[in-house]
Order: sequence, then structure tokens, then C-alpha cells
Amino acid sequence: MVRKIGNPYLLTAIAVIGGGLFGFDISSMSAIIAGKQYRCYFDQSVDGSCTGPVPSVQGGIVASMAGGSWVASLFSGFLSDAIGRRRAVQSATVMWVLGCIITSAARNIPMLIVGRVFNGICVGICSAQVPVYVSEIAQPSKRGRLVGIQQWAITWGILIMFYISYGCSFVKGPAAFRIPWALQAIPAIVLCIGMIFLPESPRWLALKGRWRECEQVLVLTHGHGDEYSPWVGRELEEIKDWVDTERQSWTAGYMQLFSPRYLNRTHIGLFTQIWSQLTGVNVMMYYITFVFTMAGMTGHQLLISSSIQYIINVVMTIPALIWIDRIGRRPALLAGSTFMGIFMFATAGIFATYGTDPGPEGVDGFKEASVQVNGAASRAVIACSYLFVASFAPTWGPVSWIYPPELYPNHLRGKAVALATSGNWIFNFALGYFVPPAFVEIKWRTYLIFGIFCVLATIHVFFLFPETSGRPLEKTTEMFEDPKGIKYIGTPAWQTKNYYSESVREEHGEDLPK
Repeated sequence: MVRKIGNPYLLTAIAVIGGGLFGFDISSMSAIIAGKQYRCYFDQSVDGSCTGPVPSVQGGIVASMAGGSWVASLFSGFLSDAIGRRRAVQSATVMWVLGCIITSAARNIPMLIVGRVFNGICVGICSAQVPVYVSEIAQPSKRGRLVGIQQWAITWGILIMFYISYGCSFVKGPAAFRIPWALQAIPAIVLCIGMIFLPESPRWLALKGRWRECEQVLVLTHGHGDEYSPWVGRELEEIKDWVDTERQSWTAGYMQLFSPRYLNRTHIGLFTQIWSQLTGVNVMMYYITFVFTMAGMTGHQLLISSSIQYIINVVMTIPALIWIDRIGRRPALLAGSTFMGIFMFATAGIFATYGTDPGPEGVDGFKEASVQVNGAASRAVIACSYLFVASFAPTWGPVSWIYPPELYPNHLRGKAVALATSGNWIFNFALGYFVPPAFVEIKWRTYLIFGIFCVLATIHVFFLFPETSGRPLEKTTEMFEDPKGIKYIGTPAWQTKNYYSESVREEHGEDLPK
């Protein structure tokens, strides 16, 4: 029998490699689409001027990965419930390796899109089920930190692959993009092997009636090998109580998520992922080279300036990993969307006031770079981009993965998070396709649209998103069902509290006041 890893940080570090794959895709595209080798090989210009795919096709290439992710995230709930969280992630890695083979060997745009769809299938499964797995295995006081590592893995994937792609930009010919796309297969292989050494989710085992295995996992991960640990006993009893109470209402389909009892939770989880995309983060990640081209950056200066943004993304995610459980989910979301909206409006104002029209061919051959600023205005645009990412990284970035798994009961969590994550990917797909033509057609007003979305997200969170930090997963129902017996109304979101302190004391065996 394979010896399983019990350290929650180590097992999380292995599981979130799945998030790193998404990051690899983001930066491999953002770095490569600016390269002459890519633009010449997939050129669609009439005169052969190496301007690359036309904006609508380029949007389709980028969006194809998200399209595959959307489909996969929806069926990932059934897959995860059937074979387990761990095996679902392992199966996804096979699709990623296959996608890397196809994209690195792509002879034309359709073949490239097919490969990216396969990559998307893997990312869709991993992005939906890795947060479920980690949240179901983590202690309440550490749950936000551990699930948030998924976002940190994404930022590291973005940074690492960006520099690999930048290094390969000096290679002549198609190898400049084939090498990075092929190297993306390596972390997927590591993930597939690493998952062999991880235990299955104890809550999934409980749902399958495998109580002895459930207890063994809790002893391994929460009891540090001590089967008489009080904390393990309490958690096992909570899981058993929940199973006994809720077994009568179990159904296997998605439709229960839209019943009166769960509709509010479904809408909150779904919009957590939707708003994370509508903040405009896609503009700042996939298409940052277009943005900085409009700000006067060219050549290798363009790629280096873009990489600074990815470094900021990695560094600024760290505060969330340290403090997100203490601070709570609501304050992070409210602050993040507020500041992101400010920087989106500021960028729109700078382009509207100081921008000039470079003509139909755009800046430096990029039609998407349809506005140009110089001097102080250029530096202001770059500063706003950096500050936007610094606002997203510790807030909506990690919390969009942390929050949805905390909202749902055990028997619905796999499918519910899959549905919520599908919201991320369908809007990722739509915005990935929308942004290049939007830069061409409505120019600086693209930023205005995202700024308005940030304001709407702030309002929505304040009135309808409750605080979940520190609560055991089995106790979140109390927030959504009125204790006086009026079902499905629950506690107003702005009146919910952070239970981090109470959960820490319970985990250390301290008695709480009655």
C-alpha cells in the first residue's frame, strides 16, 4: 500500500498544481501572441505582413481553452462524485498532456484551437474539483489559506511560463512557441504521479459510507496520526450528524441546486466566479501585451514590463494566504472590487483624455492597440495596470476559489462548485473572445465597461454575500435558513460574522463559553 501524505500544506501543494496549469496557459498565450514567430506562422493578413490572426480569430484562439473548461467544469461534478475528488483530478491530467501534444505540433489555427480545447477540459475539471478536495480536507481555521493556494499556484504558473516563453522568443522559427507549449506537459505529469500519494476526501468517503477510511483520513490529516485526537472525534461526529440529518433530502442532480432551499446559495457561488471575470482581469492577463503596446512599450521592453505585472500578482497573493481567514471573505471582496473599479475608470479616463488614434493598423502592427499614449500618460496607464493586479491578487483572485465550496452541503458540493466554476469559464470564454474586437471597435470604453461591473460587484457582495470564514462546512446552512423556522431566508449578509477565533480555539481543544 502506498504511504499517504498527511501534512495539509504538502498535500495542498501537490493538488494545486492543477491551478498552475491554468496559469501556464494564460502567460504562454500573452507572451507568445506578441512574438513575430507566432504572428508570422499563423498570419491571416492579406499582404503577408506578419500581423498574426485577425482580432476576432485571435479572440477565438484564446477563448477556446475557456470553452473547453466550461464544458468540463459542468460534468466534473458527476465525475468527482462518481470516482472521487482525487481520481477526477488525475484523469484531467491525461487531457492536458494530450492538449499539449496537439498545440505544440499545431500546423494551422484549427489544430491549435483543438489542442487548447483539450487543455481546457483539464483546467475545467481541476479548477472545479481541486478547491472542493482541499476545502473538504482542511481544518476550518486554515481552509481559506489552503484553498487560496490554488490562486497562488495560478500566479506562479503565469510567472514561470511567461519567462519560459520570453526565453524562447529568442529562438528562430516556430520552435519559439512550440517549446513552451510542449513543456507545459511536465507539471501535469508531476500532478498525476503526486496524486497517488494523497488521501481521498474524508467527506466524499463519508457520502459513500466508507466510515473507517473517512476516520483514517481525518486521523492522518487533522490528528497527526493520533486516532484518539479530540478534534478528530468532534469532526467525525459532525460529519455523521450531518449525514443522518440530511440523508432524506439527497438527490443526485443539478436541479436541486435551483430548489428554494439552495437557490440563494447557487446564485452566490455562481456570481462569485462571474464577477471575478467581469472585473476585467482578463484584459490585464491575457492581453496585457496589447495594453502596454498602447502605452508605448515595444519589443523586449514590452515583455519585460508585462512580466513585472506577473511578479506583482505572485507577491500580492501572499497577504491573502496569511490573513484571509482572519480578515474574512466579505471585506476582501468588497475592498478588491472597489479598488479595481477605481483603476479601471482611471485607465479609461487617461486613454480618453490623452490618447491618440494610430490609424486602422494600430500600434506596431497590432490592430487591437487602437489608442496610443506617451509620456506621463503612458506611465500612468502602466501604474494603473500594476495597481489593478495588486488589488485583484489578494482579494477576488483567491477568494473566488475559496468561497464557493464553503456555501454548500457535502452531498451537493461537487456539483455546486462545478456549476459555479462553469460561470467563470463561460465568461472567461466570452471575454477572451470579446476583448480584442472591443479594443478595435470601442477602444478606451472597454475599460469603462469593466469599471461599471466592478461597482455592481461591490453592491452585490455587500447585500447578498454572507461571511463564511471559520465555520465548519456542515454549519453553513445556519446562515441560509432562518432559525425561527422561516425557511430559506437566513441571516442578512451584512450581519454575518467571522468565526475564525472560535474555530482556532476548538481545534486547540479549548472550551468555548456557552
